[in-house]
Amino acid sequence: MAKRSSLSKGLAVAFVALTLSAIAGMVTMVTMFKIQMNGINATAFPDVTTPSPTPPPIMRLPKTLEPELYDITLQTYFYSRIIEEVNVTSPNQSTLFTGNVTIHFHTVQKTDLIYLHCRDLAVTRPRLLNKDYNIGIKVKSMTQYHNQSEFLAIQLEEYLQAKMNFSLFLSFEGNMSTYLESLYVSTYTEVYPYRDYEENSDMQRYAAATHLKPTQARTLFPCFDEPELKAVFKLTLIHRAGTNALGNADKEDSELMGEWKTTRFAPTPKMSTYLFAFTVSELKSTTSPKGRVTIKTYARPEATVAGHALYAANISVKILEFYENRFEINYYPIKLDQVALPDLVSTTMENWGLITYQEESVLYQKDVSSLLHKEEVATVIAHGLAHHWFGNLVTMGWWNDVWLNEGLATYMSYFAVEHVEPSFKIKDIAVMKDLQEALRQDALSTSRPLTVLPGDIQTPSEIKEMFDTITHSKGAMLLRMLADFVGESAFNIGVKTYLKAFRGATAETKDLWQHIEAARAVKNSFTVPKVMKPWTEQQGYPVISINTTSGEIVQKQFLFNGSSTSGYWWDIPIRFVRGDSEASFVWLGVPGPVKKEEFISTKTWVLANADCQGFYRVNYNLENWQHLLEQLESSPDRIPLMNRGQLIDDAFNLARANLLNVNVALNFTLFLRNEREFIPWDSAVRNLEYFFLMFDRSQVYGLMQEYLRSQVSDLYDFFANETNASVVPKTHSLQHSQILAIKVACSSGLPECMEMVDTKFGDWIFNDTNNIHVNLRSTIYCQALAVGGQIEWNFAWDKFLSSSDSSEKDQLRHALSCTRQTWLLNRLLEYSLDPDKIRLTDVASVVNDVAENPAGQALAWNFIRAHWDYVSQGDPVWLIEAVTRRFSTKFEVEELQRFAEQYDLGPTVRAVHKAIERTQLNMHWVNKNKDSVLEWFKSITALLD
Repeated sequence: MAKRSSLSKGLAVAFVALTLSAIAGMVTMVTMFKIQMNGINATAFPDVTTPSPTPPPIMRLPKTLEPELYDITLQTYFYSRIIEEVNVTSPNQSTLFTGNVTIHFHTVQKTDLIYLHCRDLAVTRPRLLNKDYNIGIKVKSMTQYHNQSEFLAIQLEEYLQAKMNFSLFLSFEGNMSTYLESLYVSTYTEVYPYRDYEENSDMQRYAAATHLKPTQARTLFPCFDEPELKAVFKLTLIHRAGTNALGNADKEDSELMGEWKTTRFAPTPKMSTYLFAFTVSELKSTTSPKGRVTIKTYARPEATVAGHALYAANISVKILEFYENRFEINYYPIKLDQVALPDLVSTTMENWGLITYQEESVLYQKDVSSLLHKEEVATVIAHGLAHHWFGNLVTMGWWNDVWLNEGLATYMSYFAVEHVEPSFKIKDIAVMKDLQEALRQDALSTSRPLTVLPGDIQTPSEIKEMFDTITHSKGAMLLRMLADFVGESAFNIGVKTYLKAFRGATAETKDLWQHIEAARAVKNSFTVPKVMKPWTEQQGYPVISINTTSGEIVQKQFLFNGSSTSGYWWDIPIRFVRGDSEASFVWLGVPGPVKKEEFISTKTWVLANADCQGFYRVNYNLENWQHLLEQLESSPDRIPLMNRGQLIDDAFNLARANLLNVNVALNFTLFLRNEREFIPWDSAVRNLEYFFLMFDRSQVYGLMQEYLRSQVSDLYDFFANETNASVVPKTHSLQHSQILAIKVACSSGLPECMEMVDTKFGDWIFNDTNNIHVNLRSTIYCQALAVGGQIEWNFAWDKFLSSSDSSEKDQLRHALSCTRQTWLLNRLLEYSLDPDKIRLTDVASVVNDVAENPAGQALAWNFIRAHWDYVSQGDPVWLIEAVTRRFSTKFEVEELQRFAEQYDLGPTVRAVHKAIERTQLNMHWVNKNKDSVLEWFKSITALLD
């Protein structure tokens, strides 16, 4: 280093002169390139980097360098509108983007190699500068690895010494993604008369947006694309005049030069690469009520003018303030842009300062959107905003701990929605949905632990697999269980100290446990790290079996394959109640069997897991099951509401695992004829759906239909006057029940329901006036098309095409899949291949809806195999589960195995193996239980007669 500091003045002057000359030459070339490329739909340059003969030794970046700042200049060439008479030289859309990045970093260890991430980019002109001495470092070679490491390796002529500062300049270009990831184009139709001029109305418009989570930042610019390598981002964006650019940070300035506009953004806070984001569009904003943070919600111009973003704008400021008060950490920076995109692969993306949403999930249109749609909007926004603290402010060190982001955001969203919309009272409904879905998914031997070893998650496909029900729902439910046994106060204090301790940094699961343990006022042998370790690091969850005659209790892992065994056991907090006493609390800290005197009760019932606080299932001796059933029949309110739903769910799933006689499970639907609450009914319908899936091709199906008609008739009659008058109940819980009553009654063939649907939908067709209440439209549309034919389907399709309202289009799209005419279902599937008819972001929903229809399951399975490359761009995991949920034969197992062998499944590998396991389990269960189920329905329907 001494030699470098004693360079002669002559050399220094020559070096500076040469550098300035080189820079001037490059600026000239870049300027000429932009002039020449202006308005041209160019293709990407060929990859001229050295091909890689062998893969790098590891999949993770070496710990030799740490980034500090990305100074990015990027130019998009796409048109927000195609107007041929204006864009004479290039009437076609351009997907090209070009740019450069200067990465400022420091060395942690001595090295002569720079490893970055890079994919699908042509990278040129690497220049490295030692900032401490203002000396250039020669680059020997540059290699792109076209394998799962996705590395860009830059070999240097000399070593970089540790603890020094450098900057690396790289030019790059690429093409916008044809998938809904990386930098992509979202399309929409701008509808007159919301424009202030008539020409070019009802025309196709285009918006550019980024979606970089989890490993897509490397497709936009070369970078250190790992979450713990946080840095500051400074963006300069060059885009076409007439468009508005949004970024993570506030705009510093902008200038207009001809048809190009340059927008410069302030430096961001220190953040992970996957949170970098920008949009370029003509979308218009709605400003939230004044608060400490300026919040703007952007949407299609006509949606903004019509006020569809007002609800989101109004509740966003309240949710943000709720989180700031709860965590005692203010949101930073002081601006937040929310963008309702017509196309987005996930419901929301929590980019720092620029959150993007699926349009239908965040817009609410009065008199068109269901009143219950407000629940979805509030939940989606609450989840997205919670990520500012869980993910953005404090980030998991690696993707094996991604549940720290998603589980905490899901759990905290329950409280935020309850705070801003207390009248909804939907916390219990949301919890039961997440709890039961997580329990169902985690009961397969092909499931996984909540957090895995970092070395087990390496490739982009493995990282994507982590974003599933286990991460989101199981994570939230374990936090709920933890908050119950340590107390809400200690839990909240622990979360706050955790956030403050790791603010701006990364954390691991053990860090959260330590902070919550430190906040506990009462210490005992059941420490938070000790209790939670098996819950997060072991696969699955326990079923506890209680014998109320002897008081004996035992635990084992619950699996649908009941014959499977494992050595897993958990420290289980058990909150329980007896029919003759108040709630109590005990621990089960051993596998068992052990005797607990508290559970001995021969004359009345014992109910474990009161209010469903624990993440486990409960089985009882038959006498106690009977006591609970008698209580539900005589006075169900004695059993807590959530437990009425969970008793049904536990019984049915224990029967699926062959741990409980299937007749006992079916008996727990008998009390529903007098039940009005949504949670028990919803639990029963979702569990009986499994029976329909397994038996809708057998004689059991007709008997089940008859039984459900009888059970739901009183519930349907309870709402009949309101339904016929297109009126809905005042409370949200009863609104849910009304919709469920219509769905079950019509699908099971209740005459009164069928007549109501025919009348209301017929009035719309023949009188061109839709008098169906917005809450009931989705259900009535679906049931009308289920019993209708081509006339009803064509009418709904025409309305779908002509509607510009996202809620109405969503309801009609779902209804189109309800027809029982297979040729119409096939037409819908074919239409989904045309993005001008059905958006790519909605394809997975279409296939799922068709697969739910007994007439469409085989069509959907054949369709995804024929068009896998296209349909898997959305949510392929959900897709696989949707089309295979009815599978229950050896032939279907073999088809899935062939599918796994013949297709490039990427992050869907685990989903396919789960589908194979489910199909095998279904096959064995049906063979074992079909006769019993048939006899139960025969006997019960005989009593009904």
